[in-house]
Amino acid sequence: MYSTAMSTPERLIEATRELLWDRGYVGASPKAIQQRSGAGQGSMYHHFTGKPDLALAAIRRTADELRASAEASFGGGGTAYERIRGYLLRQRDALRGCPVGRLTMDPDVIASDALRAPVTETVDWLRGELARIVQEGLDAGEFSAPLVPEEIAATVVATVQGGYVLARASGSPAAFDAGVRGLLALLAPRTP
Repeated sequence: MYSTAMSTPERLIEATRELLWDRGYVGASPKAIQQRSGAGQGSMYHHFTGKPDLALAAIRRTADELRASAEASFGGGGTAYERIRGYLLRQRDALRGCPVGRLTMDPDVIASDALRAPVTETVDWLRGELARIVQEGLDAGEFSAPLVPEEIAATVVATVQGGYVLARASGSPAAFDAGVRGLLALLAPRTP
């Protein structure tokens, strides 16, 4: 349950976010949302037109939080490698997975243009930011010329998302950590 200081719409959005992450769209039933949020059916439909509208608000909130967290790593200063390293090594619950990445595996989210849009926008934004940072590293002579920024960005995103899958499959964050260490070793600037 949530604090009574939290507004009803906020409780509904937070409950929906948790349920989407834990159970997926189908498992985030109106009844489950109402139970978890402590809000009544009337309140839910007073603030949102229905489950899709509430799910969209929850997905947008999750996407915004992922962006803010990534921006903190990217904007932390340092070399391109250090910023990518900061992003890859930031605190995560590898066994729980990525709340945005998991939505890509939800057939109901992917089938809906509206629900899929914030997921797609977030992944595209992340790849764009990573490609920009890699290009900065290339321009500064930090990385060697054969690197293609867009391909490295895709590799970083794939390593993170794949690392979550490996960690969940093995029941250990060690698989996630191994993937991150391997990618960092490949990206490490060469010293003369």
